[in-house]
Amino acid sequence: MRKTIKATFITAIASALLLTGCSSGQSSTETKKEEKVSFENVPERFADGQGAKIKVIRKIGGDDHTAQYLAGAKEEGESLGFQVDTYTANGDTAKFHDAIAQAMQQDYDGYIISHGDDAATVNDVQKLVDAGKSVVTFDSINDLSKIEGVTLTSQDDEALAALALDKLIEEQKGKAAIAYLWVDGFPPMVRRNAVYQKKLKENPGIKEVERFGVASADTSVQTQNAVAAMLSKYPKGELDAIFATWDAFAIGAARAIKEAGREEVKIYGIDVSNADLQEIHSADSSWAYTAAVDPKLIGAVNMRILAKKLAGEDTPQTYDLKASLISQKQIQASNEAVNMTNLSGIVNGWGESSEFEEDWMKVLKAHYKK
Repeated sequence: MRKTIKATFITAIASALLLTGCSSGQSSTETKKEEKVSFENVPERFADGQGAKIKVIRKIGGDDHTAQYLAGAKEEGESLGFQVDTYTANGDTAKFHDAIAQAMQQDYDGYIISHGDDAATVNDVQKLVDAGKSVVTFDSINDLSKIEGVTLTSQDDEALAALALDKLIEEQKGKAAIAYLWVDGFPPMVRRNAVYQKKLKENPGIKEVERFGVASADTSVQTQNAVAAMLSKYPKGELDAIFATWDAFAIGAARAIKEAGREEVKIYGIDVSNADLQEIHSADSSWAYTAAVDPKLIGAVNMRILAKKLAGEDTPQTYDLKASLISQKQIQASNEAVNMTNLSGIVNGWGESSEFEEDWMKVLKAHYKK
């Protein structure tokens, strides 16, 4: 009897194990089928899960905007199953072009080039295109848009400048002595300056009394020193506001104003970062407004456009990302520390865009998220 019971028990266990094995095998097959089906509407270039190898090369660096931009490009690319390598030359022109030349010799499928501001960049990109590579550029020399197949992206620099300047003019009631923080030689700065010159002509009550601008690894420090000198030169009542065309200028100016106790001099700036938000949130900060585009979103959108190029889909020659205006009142009204992540809960639409995000990209993201 015991032998019979034992044999029956063993048979039951074996049957259970066999059924479990069959069930597991079926589940695995179904999973594979589901994965295969999920690629049905994905472009052939990516339908086999092959992905792509991407290089992101940026001329300027050393600031939070650059870090956010590179993070946005890398995260978006990796969510699509791409390998993404990034490099910043920290403002060194020779290193920037060397990086492109070296990357050209490696097996990258696509390239994102940021802040290429000279004719040599046009030559570099032309070589990449001639080699059959896909290229997207950001805040770079306008001639790049003439190269067939290349997309030149930028923040809407005209809108950024107009948003900040219009607030300055409004709050200063059309009459003010201002300092202009700007540096020539960079495409976005050239575009912002064009708006500035136009606004000055339209509003003769706004007078530029001083200007300063240098692009270097310590721009904010040099700006802080320059603004400190300006403040001693123009006592209270002789300098009303500062228009800063770059957040590295604005944060340096804000520190100088705070140290001098001259908070009546208001700053109207462009661009934003975590460090900027911390400064704007400060109770004694003079930084009233900043116009900006989420740098992380810029990197992500650049990567989406590049993915479309690799998939053989149509892309525009140029594309401008929409600007937002951020006020100090909005930031200081928050009960918690404001950063680039939670800024979307304060500024409507911040960091959100479905531009160039195709349905097949969502399929890839869902797949590689597993």
